[in-house]
Amino acid sequence: MLSLRLTRGARPSVLLRRSLVTVAAAGASFLLLSALGFASGHPADSQGAVGRLLWCLVPLAATVHLAVAVGRADPSTGPGPGFAAVGLGPARAALLAAVSMAVACALGGVLALLVFLYLRGDLGSWLDWAGSGAVGRQLGSGRPLPLAGTVTLLAVVPVLVGAACAAGLWPRQPRAGHQPPRQPRGARRPAVPAPPTVVTGPVAPLPHRTTSGLPWGIALTAAGLALQAYASGDAPPHPDALLAVPGRLGGNPPGVVGGWALAALGLVLAGPGLTHLCGRLLAVGRPGVLRLLAGRMLQQEAGLIGRPVGALCALAAAGYTVLELYGRASGPSGAHAFGPLTGLGAALVTLCAAATTLTAVVEARSARERTTAALLRLGAPTRLLRGAAALRATALLALLVPLVWVVAHLTAMPFHR
Repeated sequence: MLSLRLTRGARPSVLLRRSLVTVAAAGASFLLLSALGFASGHPADSQGAVGRLLWCLVPLAATVHLAVAVGRADPSTGPGPGFAAVGLGPARAALLAAVSMAVACALGGVLALLVFLYLRGDLGSWLDWAGSGAVGRQLGSGRPLPLAGTVTLLAVVPVLVGAACAAGLWPRQPRAGHQPPRQPRGARRPAVPAPPTVVTGPVAPLPHRTTSGLPWGIALTAAGLALQAYASGDAPPHPDALLAVPGRLGGNPPGVVGGWALAALGLVLAGPGLTHLCGRLLAVGRPGVLRLLAGRMLQQEAGLIGRPVGALCALAAAGYTVLELYGRASGPSGAHAFGPLTGLGAALVTLCAAATTLTAVVEARSARERTTAALLRLGAPTRLLRGAAALRATALLALLVPLVWVVAHLTAMPFHR
């Protein structure tokens, strides 16, 4: 009931972000139900059914990532004096955010079930024509769906999203190795600790910890590229074997898929470190006010926007690689390049990655409101703040675009032999 009341009183931007979570959950649930329908309609093609189910893992992970980002940026579930007065501390606020995101995903699952049954022609006699086409045959029209399997697959997205939100937003105690410095003997302790210069949100890592994932990200990316180059062999991929219908694993060695997954995971892990490195390069030497402000803010926000930016880079590299491969394998027309479910999954992952990045940017902007207000009180012109934001975006693009281009070309290089 409290979650419903908070949803009714939320701002339009918050409702828009929750609606995006609902749409993403509906898409992921529809892909899971499509795998179940294909398995029920084609019992002899177990490889295709398993492949379709594995294809759902990427959209599912993107949906969970988006839900965690939206739950973290939701102001209605954050700590506040009103919540503390009724005994709703940080732990219960995290549970409230998890319940809110799980309810939004459950609503998306219901919408996906209705669309799925409509396309199969299972909603009544006057809709029987809907399942008579090729889409109905791909979804297993005319075959009964197992009730237990349907309920289980519909519960996958809300359960995973709720667990991830609760784990990601759960309050954490500071580590023992980072104790505050001791005050001189006889000095008074401040009643309220001084706020930091730039606030990075409740769960963002400290600036000096963001670079810890950079070596691991580079190592995983290199290992993924080496694995897919070793497993690809000398034969080019069949035009219909890679992505034309999700689930066709024939012609695609598991090492190639595993190598792509490792490379994408490495880019995501290296995102915070790359963002922090970009900020350090901006502030290197004897910078002026503009470069110093842009570099310091980029370093401070690296733990908040780094992984969404890394996920966006992985998606851009994968998209460029797929288009490059199909431009060579399928000709200029690109025939048989993408099936309907492949297009749905790609669109869903793109939507989630873009929405997660925008949500992280909005959260970072709201987190530095005190810093912005302090600079304005000191007489800093608004042109300086806008210039720092533009410089940060330009520096990120200048660093990440060549990196994405190199990774994409290295990924597609073994298939050009």
